Amino acid sequence: MKPEYKLFGILAVFFFLVGTIYGLVTQWDEPVGFVGLYLAGGLGVMIAFYLAKTASKLPLRPEDDLDGEIEQQAGSYGSFAPYSWWPLWLALSGSIVFLGVAVGIWVAVLGAVFGVFALVGWVFEYYKGEHAH
Repeated sequence: MKPEYKLFGILAVFFFLVGTIYGLVTQWDEPVGFVGLYLAGGLGVMIAFYLAKTASKLPLRPEDDLDGEIEQQAGSYGSFAPYSWWPLWLALSGSIVFLGVAVGIWVAVLGAVFGVFALVGWVFEYYKGEHAH
C-alpha cells in the first residue's frame, strides 16, 4: 500500500500549499476557498495515515513487489450475473432521481420508487429464472 499512502500524502501537501497561496492572494478575505482547500488537505492526511497504518500490519501485496509476476495476483474476483439487465434499470432510475432534483421532487420520488424496484430485482435475480441457485 506504499504507493497509495504516498499519493494521498502528496495530495495533502498540495492542498495545504494551494490553500495557503489562495489565502495569501485573496488576503484571507474570502473564507470559503482556503478553508475548503485546508479541509481537503486534512482529508488527504487522514487517508494517508490510515493507509500507512494498515500497510504496516499487512504483508506485502503482489503489486507492491517490484519483482512480482502476474500469476501472483490471480484469483477469484467475484461472482457476476451474466446478461443482467438490472444494473441498467438501476442506473436509469438513478438518473431520474437526479433529474428530479432539477425538475421537481415528484420526479425524484418516482425515480426512487423505480430505483427500489430495480435494486430488489438486482439483489434477488439469482432466486428465480435462468440463473437461479
